[in-house]
Amino acid sequence: MIIAEKNNQKHLLCLRRIKYLNFLPFSCLLLSLGVHAAANTHTTWYRYYDQRGIANISSSVTPAHIRYGYESLDQNMQVIARTPAYNTHQDLKQASQREVQARQKEYDLKLKRAYGNSKTASIKRDEILGNINKQMIFQQQQLKQQQNERIIFKNQENQYLRQGQRVPQAISAHLTQNELQIDASKEPLRDLQNHYRTTQIQYTNIIERLKKIE
Repeated sequence: MIIAEKNNQKHLLCLRRIKYLNFLPFSCLLLSLGVHAAANTHTTWYRYYDQRGIANISSSVTPAHIRYGYESLDQNMQVIARTPAYNTHQDLKQASQREVQARQKEYDLKLKRAYGNSKTASIKRDEILGNINKQMIFQQQQLKQQQNERIIFKNQENQYLRQGQRVPQAISAHLTQNELQIDASKEPLRDLQNHYRTTQIQYTNIIERLKKIE
């Protein structure tokens, strides 16, 4: 019984060794394939075709590669990646777009620092427009007063003319001075009106932009 049991144990041990020996070459094969695949994905050469269609290969990327576009090759000369040719027009276009985006970002930061949000900008707009409007009202009242004075001076002048009398020098002087005052009042009023419209448009754009970036 003891001898039979020992023989069985030896038989099992032999079977295990046979299985291990059969598995070992297969494991080595898998490892070899893995290393080979990893090596194949490693770029070894860079190839480009010039204007005559001639292939040029080197171990590094040169300005000519960038100019014509190139292929990345592994050690078996298999293509693993393609890089398009450098496009000057496209690069300039993208550079211009980046510059515009940078300016827009800088402008947005200035708006955020100045107002914080659209609500604050709206309050500031109303405050500024309110002050401009007060100045416009004052200027309009002043102009209206000067125009009323002119009516009075013109009536006086007409009375003398209807009577066939000479218009006094004082009335003529008042009319001349009054006309200059009216012209002088109209100009700042126009400036204030333009300033009001410009400020209104400016803050409309500011508020809309702040709403977009909030």
